[in-house]
Amino acid sequence: MRKILLLYSLTIGIFFSAFTARTKDLARVSTDFSLLGHDGKEHSLADYKDAKAIVVMFVATQCPVSNGFNARMVELANIYMPQGVVFLGINSNRQEKWDEVKSHAEKYGFPFVVLKDENNVIADQYQAQVTPEVYVLTVAGELLYHGRIDDTATVDERKSEDLKKALDDILAGKAPAIASTKAFGCTIKRIAK
Repeated sequence: MRKILLLYSLTIGIFFSAFTARTKDLARVSTDFSLLGHDGKEHSLADYKDAKAIVVMFVATQCPVSNGFNARMVELANIYMPQGVVFLGINSNRQEKWDEVKSHAEKYGFPFVVLKDENNVIADQYQAQVTPEVYVLTVAGELLYHGRIDDTATVDERKSEDLKKALDDILAGKAPAIASTKAFGCTIKRIAK
């Protein structure tokens, strides 16, 4: 029994250490960037130094899972942007060109800018893997929340509004009760390096 408990303790310790190291790595690489938005302007995190939080969402034009969240992204942005939260979409898929990103953002009425991450440089820095995948940052670049928007691709089956809960906690001056969830969706299609 002691061996089982020791093995269990070691496994939990290794998992926690790996999770903590990844969170620290993400917090450290969440630095400023400058990318062209679908509005034709350059945007950087430094532009939003008065924000209460910055929501960075990796999105896609061709991914059915990401597209299934379009209305929810618009809804969340419309709720939280007036409260001082900045929303930024980032498209890092190699095959989705700037004109496609622009027309997609306009078609779905995104109230936030979608930036084109040519060569998936920012996706690599953030270690983003899927669309949609969300990072909530302080203006200093500290990671407050990372993961999914909510728990299902089908809004009618949603049981947990993870991003909404995290933003509510942040605006209440608290750390999110759940700071990390598992994002799901289509993999980001990277360029070969």
